[in-house]
Amino acid sequence: MIPRYTRPEMARIWSDENRFRTWLAVEVAATETLAEAGLVPKDAAHAIRERADFRVERIHEIEAEVRHDVIAFTTAVAEIVGPDARWFHYGLTSNDVVDTAQALLIRQASQVIAQDLQRLAEVLERRAWEFKDTPMVGRTHGIHAEPITFGFKIANWYSETQRNIARFIAAAEDMRVGKFSGAVGIFAHLTPELEEKICARLGLKAAAVSSQVIQRDRHAHYLGTLAVIASTLDKIATEVRHLQRTEVREAEEFFSEKQKGSSAMPHKRNPVTAEQISGLARVVRGNAQAGFENVALWHERDISHSSAERVILPDSTTLVDYLLNKTTNLIDTLFVYPERMRANLESTRGLIFSGQLLLDLVEHGVSREDAYRLVQAHAMRAWKENLDFHQLVLADKEITSKVPRQQIEHAFDLPRQLKNVDKIFVRVFGRKGASTTKGTKVHEGRPQTPARPREGAGKASRKR
Repeated sequence: MIPRYTRPEMARIWSDENRFRTWLAVEVAATETLAEAGLVPKDAAHAIRERADFRVERIHEIEAEVRHDVIAFTTAVAEIVGPDARWFHYGLTSNDVVDTAQALLIRQASQVIAQDLQRLAEVLERRAWEFKDTPMVGRTHGIHAEPITFGFKIANWYSETQRNIARFIAAAEDMRVGKFSGAVGIFAHLTPELEEKICARLGLKAAAVSSQVIQRDRHAHYLGTLAVIASTLDKIATEVRHLQRTEVREAEEFFSEKQKGSSAMPHKRNPVTAEQISGLARVVRGNAQAGFENVALWHERDISHSSAERVILPDSTTLVDYLLNKTTNLIDTLFVYPERMRANLESTRGLIFSGQLLLDLVEHGVSREDAYRLVQAHAMRAWKENLDFHQLVLADKEITSKVPRQQIEHAFDLPRQLKNVDKIFVRVFGRKGASTTKGTKVHEGRPQTPARPREGAGKASRKR
């Protein structure tokens, strides 16, 4: 049963029809290579190329009796090919076909995921530039810390996505291997040279050494990389969930006019997409653990990994494809509230500049211990009595006698805190401006409502 979150391309890749078609492609490539080497009659290889086919229903019928999927597959093909089928699967063991075909299926799935990652990166880049200069408070431990910009926050997600792209390319390439080394990997019936030729025919590399199976550290690495990607998406979704909290409300996931948030409370606008992303990311991480367990097999092979992989490989690639598109759409259509960001930034009445004031006192000859004592005393009073920290500092003669008023005012200067944002963006994106935002005028206030989002796409919300 294909999960309902499966997108059409992934559903096609992991369908029984495509899986058996890929097995057939491996078998034909092996037969033709062996025919070129004189191990299989060329007319038999030609007949197999021309006539080899199957019906999925027939394979399942045979498997119900023999309880072996590859034998069911080869029998179903032989029924159609006829006498020349005696050369079909010649010199091979089941996992020569299954593991090599699985590499091809993962390559197909990886191409989809690579495109998804690139689309996410493009949306993150565009929205990072859109909000590059939109100030908001940075939070550590959930508590107001120092100023940042919303674009800076998104740039961090973009940079992490770029690392995920690099990791994924490496993990997918590590999976691009086949094997035709036989029942225990010792090439009792074929040769390493033939293996290399068959793999090359399929666009794969030959594993340098294998047992009956390709070693599962590769699969663990691949599944682990998918789990890291899912964790990044969870990180983004979790941040959106925090920013959407009523007390914060600095950003909000798309909410359509007809959407409903609660069966009991008509006012609710819940971050359901972000919560779904966080929830399903846990499944991908759980699947990675099964991948790690699959590395340790008995001797040259057992099948404890096989049953797990029939679930975790299709599910993990399918889930990551789905989650990448969900996250791309989430960011693409995100409502952003700059005025609320500014209000929250200013809500502690200057406390977020305490670190700069501490440094200014030190620069003017005050010991760090005394400077910290002076600044913290006013900060704690401002917290407890809901007073203006800036004004408390200006009224303290011990501070004003050490630091000129102009310097104190400069300590509370927001642009001073954000002066290196442009340099960070150059480091992240490699240039000083984003062509994707050229000509876009962004204003403070409520964003316009974007068009209803499609899966994996949507018109970006803008500040207005």
